[in-house]
Amino acid sequence: MIKKHHDNPIIKPLHVKPSFEGYKVVGAFNPGATTFGDEIILLLRVAEICESKEGYVRTPVYHFENDRSFPGIMEFRTDDPDVSLKDTRGVVYKGKDYLSSISHIRLARSKDGVHFTIEDKPFICPVDESEKYGCEDARITIIDGKYYINFTVVSEDSWATKLATTEDFKKTDRKGIIFHPENKDVTIFPEKVNGKYIALHRPNNSGFGKASIWYSESPDLLHWGNHQCIIRPRNIKWESIKIGGGAPPVKTPEGWLIIYHGKGDNSLYSLFCLLLDLNNPYKVVRRAEKPLLIPTELFETEGFFGNVVFSNGLVEKDGQVYIYYGAADESVGLAITSIESLLKSF
Repeated sequence: MIKKHHDNPIIKPLHVKPSFEGYKVVGAFNPGATTFGDEIILLLRVAEICESKEGYVRTPVYHFENDRSFPGIMEFRTDDPDVSLKDTRGVVYKGKDYLSSISHIRLARSKDGVHFTIEDKPFICPVDESEKYGCEDARITIIDGKYYINFTVVSEDSWATKLATTEDFKKTDRKGIIFHPENKDVTIFPEKVNGKYIALHRPNNSGFGKASIWYSESPDLLHWGNHQCIIRPRNIKWESIKIGGGAPPVKTPEGWLIIYHGKGDNSLYSLFCLLLDLNNPYKVVRRAEKPLLIPTELFETEGFFGNVVFSNGLVEKDGQVYIYYGAADESVGLAITSIESLLKSF
């Protein structure tokens, strides 16, 4: 039904040039994907830390001045009583949080969908305080010939979702935050339904339930309403913690095909198929009982955050579906299947 490519992982951190002197790439993963002319384009999430220095804790930072951003490095002496290591992901100095790594979005190009040339400089990187702690997990939707890129931004105000557009993958036009904190895993449909733009999103749930997948509508891709929760995590080991959307939906005769992720027991991430009604996408037609993809290979089970497969990008090529996925928050894997096989997975 689905086959992991024999060249996996097709992109590793060592394939990516650091964006700033003194930075080190530790992750190239969770790519958005699309076609552009005769190319397949990936928008990689590139995570960087600082090169180590004995006696110091070092963190990557961005400074903003006169509508420009500047990457840099902050150093704290390890014996400074005001320094405390929060966990592997951050440091606290005088009560203020800093991340041990910061992400940006990097562009990669391929003719065959397997071998990619990765650009040397960031495509989307932090430009203001709302992106202070990084830009992550891009998704790309083509609507009427224009490419809409939504991505997660992280700041002192937590995480949110921004939107940008491009027509050439050289320049972008940022549209601002479209889903306020705390909301991510946004997937925009490739066409209007009943005269409205449609998106799935995943607000955080700090109340009585678990983070779930929601539906929303918009007249202009900027203002979103009619929010409805359409599926919640099931009481199964694959979804015991939360679920969230993946790549933009694919239109099929049987409905809108979605590949979503579940976080389950022992923080293991897997992928599932979901089918939504063509005319009323808030209605679930079918939902797979078994995972489409689970971590089995070493590069998926071991890494920065092991036992993770996470997809926010796929393309259709030569009658097949190329599913690009992040593995262990570190590298990129490729799995190949077909629409027919995916529809039979329910």
